Amino acid sequence: MGGARQRTGAALKRVGLLGGSFNPAHGGHRRISLLAMQALGLDEVWWLVSLGNPLKPKSGMAPLAARLGSAIELARGTRIRPTAIERELGTRYTLDTLRKLRLRYPKVQFIWLMGSDNLAQFHSWRNWREIARTMPIAVIARPGYDGAAFASPAGAWLGRFRRPLASLRPRAGWSAPALIYLRFDPDPRSATALRAADPEWASRFSGRRSRDPLTHHPLTPDIA
Repeated sequence: MGGARQRTGAALKRVGLLGGSFNPAHGGHRRISLLAMQALGLDEVWWLVSLGNPLKPKSGMAPLAARLGSAIELARGTRIRPTAIERELGTRYTLDTLRKLRLRYPKVQFIWLMGSDNLAQFHSWRNWREIARTMPIAVIARPGYDGAAFASPAGAWLGRFRRPLASLRPRAGWSAPALIYLRFDPDPRSATALRAADPEWASRFSGRRSRDPLTHHPLTPDIA
C-alpha cells in the first residue's frame, strides 16, 4: 500500500491466510483462494493446515501428513502455499497462530480469509474479537449461510467495521478491525462429499516424503 513502505522502499508483501482441516483439500479451496487473491490484490495465499480443529470431532480426521499432502498436490502451479507451520509454532488456537506469524514475518501484511459458514460460529472461537483486531478479515459468501453469519454475535459486531473492497487498494488501508465481504459464484464441492466418495483417499499419501512449501523444512511421512 502506498504509505506502508519498508525502509528499503519495497512494498510489504500481502498474504491471505486460509485455515482449515483440509480433510482433504479440494477444488473449492483452490478456487476461492485464487479468486480472493485476485479480488484482494494478494501476492500469495497460505493454507494453514490445522493440527486439529478444537470445534470439530477427531473421528474421521486423516493424519496431518495426508491432509497436507492433499493440499500440496492441489496447490501446484499456483501462488498458494500449504503449510503445517502450526506444528512448528506450537499453536493450536487461531489467535496464537496469527500473533506468532506476525512476529515471524514482520514484512508481510496478512488478511484472514474465511467462509460465511465460519463467520456464523466465529463467536465460539477463543478470543474472536482479538483475532478481528489482529488483522483484517475477508468473508467469502457461501449459499445458505449468509443470513446466519451476519445475524450471529460476531457478524453483528464485525458489521460495524464493514468496508468496501476498494479500501484495501492503498496499502496503508490494512488496519483492523475491518470486514471485507466477497461474493463469488457458488461452488458445491466439499470435503465431506469427497470423503464419502473416496473413503480411502488418505492412503494415497502414505509414506510420501516432501518439504513444507512455506518453511521448506522436511516433512516426515508419519506426522499425525
